[in-house]
Amino acid sequence: MSISVRRLLALPEWRESVGVLAGDVERVVRLARPMAPDRPVEPGELVVLVQPIPATDWRIDALLRRVADGGGAGVLLPAGELLETTRLLADRLGIPLLAAAASPLDLLISARLLLAAPALDRADLVLATHETLGSRIRTPEEIVATLTGLLDAPVALLDDSGALLAGKLPHINEVRVHEPVPQRIELDYSVLLAHPVLLPDTARPTLWLATELPDANAARADIVPPALSVAAAAVQRWLLANRLELERDARSRAALLSDLLRLDDEPTADLRRRAADAGWGLGGWHVGIRIGTQSTVDTVARGREVERVLHAEGVDAVVVEHGDGWTGWVTFDQEPTADRVRALAAQLRAATHELQRTLDAHMGVGRPHPRADGLATTIAEATDAARMARTRPESGRFLHVDQLGMAQLLLEWTRTDTFEPAARALIAPLRGQPGDLIRTLATYLDAESSIAETAAVLGVHRNTVAARIERIERLLAVDLSHRDERLALHLACRAVTLAEG
Repeated sequence: MSISVRRLLALPEWRESVGVLAGDVERVVRLARPMAPDRPVEPGELVVLVQPIPATDWRIDALLRRVADGGGAGVLLPAGELLETTRLLADRLGIPLLAAAASPLDLLISARLLLAAPALDRADLVLATHETLGSRIRTPEEIVATLTGLLDAPVALLDDSGALLAGKLPHINEVRVHEPVPQRIELDYSVLLAHPVLLPDTARPTLWLATELPDANAARADIVPPALSVAAAAVQRWLLANRLELERDARSRAALLSDLLRLDDEPTADLRRRAADAGWGLGGWHVGIRIGTQSTVDTVARGREVERVLHAEGVDAVVVEHGDGWTGWVTFDQEPTADRVRALAAQLRAATHELQRTLDAHMGVGRPHPRADGLATTIAEATDAARMARTRPESGRFLHVDQLGMAQLLLEWTRTDTFEPAARALIAPLRGQPGDLIRTLATYLDAESSIAETAAVLGVHRNTVAARIERIERLLAVDLSHRDERLALHLACRAVTLAEG
């Protein structure tokens, strides 16, 4: 069997104690033996000096020439002083000159083992991974830390979008998460290896385990994939156990929420205790939240993501998997002021926008209501608002029930046969005009005449919105500062968009 000097240098014993002084480490090693003055050097032989030789001794230069003449693979000698002329000679001859801080005999034994049974290094690594991770369920952080120590290289756990979950990786973006197969990616100065973590009955990986082997470590890239596979199985065990726990917790939380929503009197002592065990406060004032989706979503698996997005926007909410989405609420010790409610609505609107990066989500928000019975009321309001938000892209598919006002009361009237023709005639001058004026008008009225909010929803500059509103007023011969005209146009826009949607 033959291997390169670089592959030898990647052995754990060699990596920790052998330095390269000169020469070409890509030379092929076929055998390794101690130096014998009376024996010729064979092609591919790595000559090992067991005893140190003084730096000024002519025998080192002579040995380099013997190795070069015999087609040898290199020279390993005990670490010590070495003349610069000797290094230059090794470079000129292309003979790797290696200095060992550890016992050359021990290094010779490990080299011979690799040459005799190259699969032994792979088996040792796989066995060490099995023994270290064991059968106990370990967290992703533990698995990544264990593998990092075994490989002496950075290791990371990524989600199915390529985002980092644990560990670190210099070139994390190189992992092709859309390809559900083990990967080997050759980089300029390293090798990137990635292994998918699959759950049963799924074709798309849930997570990815990846490592990057730099410099000398890269020569071991052929033995690392089986160890990654063992570690990926450990991640899979954690995923399955964690999923069971999440589903059990989700069922318990959903049952508790259903009991609270069915309340028609004060909650019983048992219900209060269950709520306290879940960390839910029933006192104070509550603002309900309903997050729905228009596509099939694993609400249990994505629940943590929803919580993270809300928390990132400063919303400390209870979130429960409920139906085809999530029901939640924010609790205040005292009745929140109108300004505080508006601020919360702005935070939730921002959270909705962030969720829509990965989910086809819409959100409704209720009014503040006190105590346990008020919790059911505000959640019902949020659910109604979410149902309307689902069909209102002009509002960013977000609605706070306070925004609905009279429009909600008159919504059925806008769907009548007599109103719709009048509505179309009212906004007809806006059709065919550049700038999507009908959508701009509807968004502007939904946003309570806020230029800034309209610009945010439409994704344009506020000056663009202001210019469009001026054109709308000229084309329709209206003054949008008058509430009666705003109401008429708001209803007209709703009727037309519902009919055309």
